[in-house]
Amino acid sequence: MEKPDDRIASVPRFAAELVAWVATPWALSTHSWPLAVVAVVVLVGLPTVFSTPGDKAQVIVPVPGVVTILLVLLQLAAATIAAWVVWPTYAAVLVSLLAVTTLVTERRRWRWLLSTRHDG
Repeated sequence: MEKPDDRIASVPRFAAELVAWVATPWALSTHSWPLAVVAVVVLVGLPTVFSTPGDKAQVIVPVPGVVTILLVLLQLAAATIAAWVVWPTYAAVLVSLLAVTTLVTERRRWRWLLSTRHDG
């Protein structure tokens, strides 16, 4: 199965990642600065290190597609929850809409990630 064109889906996905990288440590910093730092390392580091062959140009540690999907879901959950914790309602609503948009635009990529064979 050939990987679908990911350019359109990558825009909301990356925007949600940016929100997660900013809002999550912001929300956690009121409880613990070390926890906020760990959150950034997890949210940025895991998708950098672990990826499905054929999904990125460089794969450091290859993982099945379901792991890549779970990492995206982690980013979306972190972005949405943290936005509701630290930002005004209108901003949290916008982040929630961004997360839903990402879920919709990721469907083709996720079908590909769940397919049984990926060639790098």
